[in-house]
Amino acid sequence: MKIQKNAMVSIDMTFKDENGNIVENNDEEIIYLHGGYGHLFTKLEDGLEGKTIGDTFNIDLSPEEAFGEFNEELVSKELLSDLPEDLEVGMELDGGLDGVIFSVLEMDDTHALVDGNHPYAGFSLVAEGKVLEIEYLDDETIAKVLEDDHQH
Repeated sequence: MKIQKNAMVSIDMTFKDENGNIVENNDEEIIYLHGGYGHLFTKLEDGLEGKTIGDTFNIDLSPEEAFGEFNEELVSKELLSDLPEDLEVGMELDGGLDGVIFSVLEMDDTHALVDGNHPYAGFSLVAEGKVLEIEYLDDETIAKVLEDDHQH
């Protein structure tokens, strides 16, 4: 059984930096619908095409192919009076901009420094892992999966 369009695929995956240091180790398997549905990065999904259960992968991703380039315009200093009262460093705030989530990086008596970039924006990464399961789905099940995905 090979990974191809409309297969439900389960993988074990770790992201490493260019030096081989683990930057994200997923504790649970990742399950996605293969076939260009936007569930994985395009280059990662392309690299998994044709793999079978038990196959391993090691795919280099540039910032553009992963979490994007770091955008300085998403970093700003905001007045504390414009933010929630219970604000703390490390909190995440819904920015209201196309689903952008801002992280609070620093605070002083009057301002907070917030960043809307993904924590791995600007980094080249290596996706490393193993294919655990592959299941081919019928059209009705695929439609249900995609419907459920759009409701989240």
